[in-house]
Amino acid sequence: MKLSVVIPCYNERSTIEAVVEAVRSAPVKDVEIIVVDDGSTDGTRELLKGKPPGWVDKLVLQERNFGKGAALRAGFQAATGDLVIVQDADLEYDPSEYPILLEPILENRADVVFGSRFLGGRPHRVVYFWHMVGNRFLTLLSNMFTNLNLTDMETCYKVFRREFLDGITIEENRFGFEPEVIAKVAKARSRLFEVGISYNGRTYEEGKKIGWRDGVRAIYVIVKYNLFRRNKALWQRNTQESISSKRSNAQTTTTIT
Repeated sequence: MKLSVVIPCYNERSTIEAVVEAVRSAPVKDVEIIVVDDGSTDGTRELLKGKPPGWVDKLVLQERNFGKGAALRAGFQAATGDLVIVQDADLEYDPSEYPILLEPILENRADVVFGSRFLGGRPHRVVYFWHMVGNRFLTLLSNMFTNLNLTDMETCYKVFRREFLDGITIEENRFGFEPEVIAKVAKARSRLFEVGISYNGRTYEEGKKIGWRDGVRAIYVIVKYNLFRRNKALWQRNTQESISSKRSNAQTTTTIT
């Protein structure tokens, strides 16, 4: 199966090259690398545009900074693989662990797989206590609405079968992508697995971007997509109308190398 790796990128000049090389070295045979620059202003965009053809399979350039959800929406649209995985552009997550994330899908036991930083005994950098508390609170709140038993809602590593992504549209532009997609996984009754992963978390001084405002937004998103989208037909119609409006305000320029 072909794996599309979507890398949303915003001001990651110091790490993007290492991440792409790590993805290229991952123990997976057929990989499509898609980098989405979300309006970087630190030289990342110029660095990516200056790379030789073939360095990545597709480079998507957002006109300005719309947010992680918008970058992923553009990356998913460009992806052609049977499976699609989200890879952050920093060095917090290790692409060498792709095989353990893909295994439940390749064995036809899952449609969606999340990596969890709180399962298993893999290495885990010790960073922010209150981030952990916030993540677990949001995961618990999401679980209460979805009736799932996830352990790590805010994880980067999410793997999807192409069929699942073809059936939904991402509406959230920022970090609200995480609770939104979980709500849609639950509504679709997709087979969801979690696997333990390692985590090399970084500090704000090293470039971490998520903040308390994103946590507040996550609460709103959890309620929005779990309570006010119960009618499936209405949900689908509203989704298409919302995305049509968002797309008109979020044009992208795509360069295929």
